[in-house]
Amino acid sequence: MDHDVALLLIAGVAVFTGAVVQGGVGFGLGLVAAPLITLLDPSVMPGAVQVVNMAMPLFTLAREWRRAEWRGAGWALLGRLPGSAIGALVVVYVSTATLGVLVGVMVLVAVVLTARAVSVPRNGATLTAAGFGGPPIALVYQSARGPQIRATLALFFCVSAAQSLVILAVLDRLPGRALAAGAALVPFVVLGFAVSGPLRRYLDGGRVRTAVLAVAAVSACALLGQSLAH
Repeated sequence: MDHDVALLLIAGVAVFTGAVVQGGVGFGLGLVAAPLITLLDPSVMPGAVQVVNMAMPLFTLAREWRRAEWRGAGWALLGRLPGSAIGALVVVYVSTATLGVLVGVMVLVAVVLTARAVSVPRNGATLTAAGFGGPPIALVYQSARGPQIRATLALFFCVSAAQSLVILAVLDRLPGRALAAGAALVPFVVLGFAVSGPLRRYLDGGRVRTAVLAVAAVSACALLGQSLAH
């Protein structure tokens, strides 16, 4: 088998798995796929993952857009504006390992704190703060119903990923190879979303909050492990 084809298939399995998780929980594609893609070919990161991060929410929104909380997503995107700018500077000046440790610790602390509470206050302040960091927005919505979580996060992640791609392009950190790699992985996104239906139905039976906390905790631990190993 051609080497590039083998890498594509391995990365595709990670993207497929992440798409299944995100199709049910509302997030997780980038958290699952990014570490493996980085190991396989660091030169296409983070652009390739941002391409699939922008594509995946479109399928969720096509199905559940009526459940999106537009006001909440707006507050989160307001926080994402400075978050993306700082993230761009991090890509240029801070090592990936250092960033991974910081993000992993932040998410783990948030999981521990919110797991002990019945719910997280959902207002402009908490949503803007969560939007600054990206994934923590799922913790703010952990007590919402499954369709509302998925649709609102899809709106946020789609716009956020598009914003990140623009910033990477402005900084000349978005090579054509990264875009091509991301586009080649989109079919795995489609397949993962297509088979995520049973997981959605299972989680919507009152298990979404537990799933959100579990995915966030596992992802944070994996990110910490990978970053500390470098």
